[in-house]
Amino acid sequence: MLIADSGIPDALLAHDYPACPAGTIPFHIMNVSTKGTAAHTYDAIVVGSGISGGWAAKELTEKGLNTLVLERGRDVKHGDYPTAMMEKWEFPGRDTISQESLERKPKQSRTGYTTRESTAHWFVDDVDNPYSEDKAFDWCRGYHVGGRSLMWGRQSYRLGDLDFEANAKDGFGTDWPVRYQEIKPWYDHVEKFAGISGKNEGLPQLPDGEFLPPFEMNVLEEHVRDRIAKKFSDRQLINARVANLSQPHNGRGGCQFRARCSRGCPYGAYFSSNSSTLPAAYATKKLTLRPFSIVTEVIYDANTNKAKGVRIIDAESGEAMEYYAKVIFLCASAIASTSILMNSKSDRFPNGMGNDSGELGHNLMDHHFKVGASGRYDGFRDIYYKGRRPTSIYIPRFRNLGDAASKQKDYVRGFGYQGGGSRSNWTRGVAELARFGADLKADMFAPGEWRMGIGSWGEHLPYHENRMYLNHDKVDKWGMPTVTFDCEFKENERNMRKDMQASAIEMLDTGGLEDITGFDDPTSAPGLCIHEMGTARMGTSSKNSVLNGNNQVHGASNVFVTDGAFMASSACVNPSLTYMAFTARAADHAVNELKSLNI
Repeated sequence: MLIADSGIPDALLAHDYPACPAGTIPFHIMNVSTKGTAAHTYDAIVVGSGISGGWAAKELTEKGLNTLVLERGRDVKHGDYPTAMMEKWEFPGRDTISQESLERKPKQSRTGYTTRESTAHWFVDDVDNPYSEDKAFDWCRGYHVGGRSLMWGRQSYRLGDLDFEANAKDGFGTDWPVRYQEIKPWYDHVEKFAGISGKNEGLPQLPDGEFLPPFEMNVLEEHVRDRIAKKFSDRQLINARVANLSQPHNGRGGCQFRARCSRGCPYGAYFSSNSSTLPAAYATKKLTLRPFSIVTEVIYDANTNKAKGVRIIDAESGEAMEYYAKVIFLCASAIASTSILMNSKSDRFPNGMGNDSGELGHNLMDHHFKVGASGRYDGFRDIYYKGRRPTSIYIPRFRNLGDAASKQKDYVRGFGYQGGGSRSNWTRGVAELARFGADLKADMFAPGEWRMGIGSWGEHLPYHENRMYLNHDKVDKWGMPTVTFDCEFKENERNMRKDMQASAIEMLDTGGLEDITGFDDPTSAPGLCIHEMGTARMGTSSKNSVLNGNNQVHGASNVFVTDGAFMASSACVNPSLTYMAFTARAADHAVNELKSLNI
């Protein structure tokens, strides 16, 4: 039978896709099933169930919209965390990275920690989910309900005026169409619900927030804090701000000091979609969640100049389907959401939905890290701490703050530090092969010496040439084009790293540490920080961006992108809290526009 006689929608026929490998299901020649348009119609569709998708689901349902959440991976209910209660000795390899993980997940294993036995089930199989690299890029991700909200580092900081104005002032990227005061109420909103532990410090470069009590510092951290404050007027060592509960909050239990957050927390003691936003959305009775749903494209309606729905492939059956809605939120992650837009071609958008500017896929950013210093402290031998905090200390940015004193000659933007002090544990005895028996046992039961380390996270500039693109010659098991990365750190980042290491050594020396060792991993590539962003940036017009200041796609105003793809610059702080705030703001705008019949 000729394709033209197969009943396939014209929009699918417009694509030019290569032949798929044996055993795959080429989505472009599937018969699309709607199983009744009415049954597949909702007020809103949310693609992805991670941090931004969970927030979109919560906000849209609580505002009265019947909402469908499409997740390409398996369902995970809160508490369905198989390794959360396991001890190291209960794993065959004592929670190391197994040979199977190295063979099936070589790229996911590049972090050195994410694919240990306790967490490997959260990360995708590289064999089934391939991607390519013109330049090295570590795309670490998980396909399941909750996405990376189950595995994230939970550090939660606001962008401030310094960050929203940076592009306009130094000329990199395009100007943000919003400023901090517009986003401040939404930071307040998401912090109050999520539960962020921290302390207000009154620092202009790091805006204060709505905090639960902080996790307190230990004696060495307090000592170093005081020594730094005495010597440096421009630097502060503060309590980290984290999405871990220092006390019960919103029906979730407080932190048990287990430090097993990446496995999933059955107490709900850190923010995730599974423990927080999705239960709130379910409580409205307006949420439908469909796992194993791979969104292939957004369907554009030329008659209305809007999107009318999405096409999906059922990951288990291979069946192609369509779902329809008045509003569509792409929250699949910076790379996945942009891939969907790239694949959403029509006469109106021949180069991908919203891509009038040609910026779709460009301006890819991460943070650069794996640079800092550590040392030991000879003292406080009679002072201890209890439990395993899930957090650390933070040293906010102190370079290029807009004044002459902080301005640097060889780089723009800045960096901050995370880290902490602790006492060496029993593992220090592993290398002592000449010692054994009672003496070794007694020594291992005694607390070891104090040590402290700080590592830096630096801003990555929004270079247009740093990009991702679709490879139609290499498709996945469902016949979808795969992603290729062409991204690198450049001179500005390399110059910054010299200061990141030198300043770390300087501050630890000020703190009285000894045997200080600096470190800088020159092989660390973009993506490894797992803060990818910027591929569908917002801007001031359709000529310089993919999205407007309300996260709407230019030319398709009922499509919103609120994951990391929208970021116009990276700042130097962890970005997830910003995704939450912009998502809540965009959902509010979407509902208001619906009420006003503007979308």
